[in-house]
Amino acid sequence: MSNSTSDQASTPAEEIAELIRRSRAAQQAIEHYSQEQVDDLIRAMVWSVARPGVAEDIAQFTIDETQLGNYDGKFLKIQRKTRATLMDIIDDQSVGILEEDLERNLIKIAKPMGVIGALSPSTNPEATPVIKAIHAVKGRNSIIVAPHPRAKLTNKKICDLMRAALEKLGAPADLVIGIETPSLDLTNELMRQCDRVLATGGGAMVTAAYSSGTPALGVGVGNAVITVDDTADLDDAATKIHLSKTLDLAASCSSDNSVILVDAIYDDMIAKLQAKGGYVCNAEEKAKLQKTLWDEAGHFNTTIVAQTAGKIAEMAGLTVPESTEFYIVIEDGWGAEFPFSGEKLSVIMALYRASDLEHAITLTNTFKATKARAIPAASTPVAMKTL
Repeated sequence: MSNSTSDQASTPAEEIAELIRRSRAAQQAIEHYSQEQVDDLIRAMVWSVARPGVAEDIAQFTIDETQLGNYDGKFLKIQRKTRATLMDIIDDQSVGILEEDLERNLIKIAKPMGVIGALSPSTNPEATPVIKAIHAVKGRNSIIVAPHPRAKLTNKKICDLMRAALEKLGAPADLVIGIETPSLDLTNELMRQCDRVLATGGGAMVTAAYSSGTPALGVGVGNAVITVDDTADLDDAATKIHLSKTLDLAASCSSDNSVILVDAIYDDMIAKLQAKGGYVCNAEEKAKLQKTLWDEAGHFNTTIVAQTAGKIAEMAGLTVPESTEFYIVIEDGWGAEFPFSGEKLSVIMALYRASDLEHAITLTNTFKATKARAIPAASTPVAMKTL
């Protein structure tokens, strides 16, 4: 049977209703599976996409379809990240009695939620469906994946592999269903009709998930802030920042978007980042990058997402060394007036300076709590703000 509906329904509501019907039937078929049985299923699901030969094929296929990121990053995510996630959850108990509180006479028993509606972004279409699917099946749930249109073929390829793996173990293939012709209407309808939403994507989509009327868990804008102080191994820190900033050309929401360096190691750390392919932009280059990434109204230029440093240089009119792998933009503020402080989904990193670790902590907390203002000088005391 097809991954999606075989007969196109006349309305999005009817089409999703049919997928929900199939998915719920599959979920009910495994709701009494043992822990060993569900763990066997998720092992098979991961192996179906991460095994040698297949992982390489998926990585190249994803690049060819989406034109986002790079082969090495895609391969690591489908081959290593999925297996690492499996190892993180494989020993967790998700069936039967989870906890007993004899003093309060309480027993916690795991129960399936039902049909999970999952949103998958174009920036991470190779790993997101797998990771969400194994979490769903681990809890004896089924899942319907709504991909970004830019990655619909990748999503189908991955879902089909997992479906085949499930069938080989005697479980229903419909535990994993991918929407083959995605649309905003279908995605919205899925969020309305499923039992729980797992939303990964842009801020608008995550907001829509929270507003769907269905309980939702969302992962939206990513903007990791990294601090390096004088207790750090600077070579190790530079290696890790470089890896995070360049892996899959910063397509992941966990990419290091901003880095804070304390005074004691500032110059040394800058030099080490430059040795790793970092290019420190001057004021003119920073202005060119800003005009390329955002228009005057603050709208983000999505054509720059997950592109190489060379491609970004062409778009922005920059002349940089061929060895450049990522850009370092010196920043002194955050919020709407300082767009580099936010998520950039590109190999561009904002860099801040702090007097010491306490100042760095203050900056980080104020950064998260304030919409737009200048970062205070190192000598200026700042009241810690809470979210």
